[in-house]
Amino acid sequence: MRASGEAGMNTAEYAVGTVAACAFAAVLYRVVTGGSIVTGLTDLVERALATLS
Repeated sequence: MRASGEAGMNTAEYAVGTVAACAFAAVLYRVVTGGSIVTGLTDLVERALATLS
């Protein structure tokens, strides 16, 4: 029988991956809820609705 290589992550790798995912989510949340993004999306929707009217 052939010895298989390590598959998946061990506990330390899970911890690092979880911290990285949480940090990315926090940065993404701050970007999306920032005033410029909300203002830009609102302007885009208003222009699209004005075009349809």
